[in-house]
Amino acid sequence: MKVLVTGGAGYVGSHCVEELVKNGFEVVVFDNLSLGHIEAVPKEAVFIKGDLANKKAIEQVFNEHKFDGVLHFAARSLVGESMQDPFLYLGNNVINALNLLAVMIKNNVNKFILSSTANLFDEPKTIPIDESAAIIPGSPYGESKHIIERYLYWLDRIFGFRYTSLRYFNAAGASPSGERGEDHKPETHLIPIVISTALGRRDKVLVFGNDYKTRDGSCIRDYIHVSDLATAHILSLRSLTKKSMVYNLGSGSGYSVFEVISEVEKVVGKKVRYEVGPRRLGDPVQLVASSSKIKKELGWKPKYGLEEIVETAYKWHKNNPRGFA
Repeated sequence: MKVLVTGGAGYVGSHCVEELVKNGFEVVVFDNLSLGHIEAVPKEAVFIKGDLANKKAIEQVFNEHKFDGVLHFAARSLVGESMQDPFLYLGNNVINALNLLAVMIKNNVNKFILSSTANLFDEPKTIPIDESAAIIPGSPYGESKHIIERYLYWLDRIFGFRYTSLRYFNAAGASPSGERGEDHKPETHLIPIVISTALGRRDKVLVFGNDYKTRDGSCIRDYIHVSDLATAHILSLRSLTKKSMVYNLGSGSGYSVFEVISEVEKVVGKKVRYEVGPRRLGDPVQLVASSSKIKKELGWKPKYGLEEIVETAYKWHKNNPRGFA
């Protein structure tokens, strides 16, 4: 199969491209490099610099290549930023996706994998969260993905357009090959922040609250190794034939902030300095997704746990102190 990967120079996207190449896919990456890194794109893939806001640029790519499917990663994805600048998310994320979908339908390409989010569920009534949970987006970012999912629903009904939406929380870790990892500026994700502190590149980790009703007082979050996410995207693409699907992806149990810090200490072999601060407004106590449906229907199962997530991330950050720079 020949596939287009939008946002394939980004964190999750580039890891998916790596796995696609390993599995014999012909890959074209389309990315404007506003958040991604050209160095993260595997050399076996064709790279095209372009912006989904430019519909003519998308059309040119489809004129030059015949695709069997599209995997869509290109999007702003910071919950906090979306609360500060909702137009950037409810505008750009949605409009860019619609530009892409319109060109796909025009060119009779009807297989689409959406890298979605479990931020669709805000504060769910039951944990772990399955696909039947009420959708109440927790931010403009989550809302932007929800709007795209609704568009996909109607494109399926009207055009027979097939899609799979994969909803997950925190991608983490680095490629076992050591060739790519997580490089955000600024970094907002817990695991790279704790690792950076362990490596002496940060002064301390700020823990937002230790008085939650959890096993150690800190919030519990879901983490999935980025290579496991890539595998889920590929399985979904290969199985996408007769009907569209929606799957939640998660560990099923989750890890607390203090458990993440402890795991990094174990892997690195040194204590990590942290300071407990006040709770952040709107932080749910626990967010963990269920993967029961995709495990049953596609046979997907996470290969890596927290230990491997931290080990691969630590190796990459240690060997790449300036990221991809």
